[in-house]
Amino acid sequence: MGKKLDLLPGTLDLLILKTLSRNAAMHGYGIAQSIAAATERVLDIDEGSLYPALQRLLLEGWVEAEWGKSENNRRARFYRLTSAGRRQLNKEMTEFDRLMEAMLRVLRPA
Repeated sequence: MGKKLDLLPGTLDLLILKTLSRNAAMHGYGIAQSIAAATERVLDIDEGSLYPALQRLLLEGWVEAEWGKSENNRRARFYRLTSAGRRQLNKEMTEFDRLMEAMLRVLRPA
């Protein structure tokens, strides 16, 4: 298994928004596990990064949250993407695609 990689600045919000776009509602631990699984554990999001990001997304109005019970019957906060969050996700995905295309032009010139 390879070394864990650091996220590019600004990509955590994008990963959270995209993860929530694929699910009805998720608690923080579930979001982190989903990202880790999708990246084959190359990206492991720690709580110290995840929960401040979720709070920031709440304040921006891109996600909403409500308290509920987790799979193991524990109290957990469940996050859901808002319509503003869906618009932000589309904007961030477009910007990220542009960035990746530009980087690939340098890294893999024709």
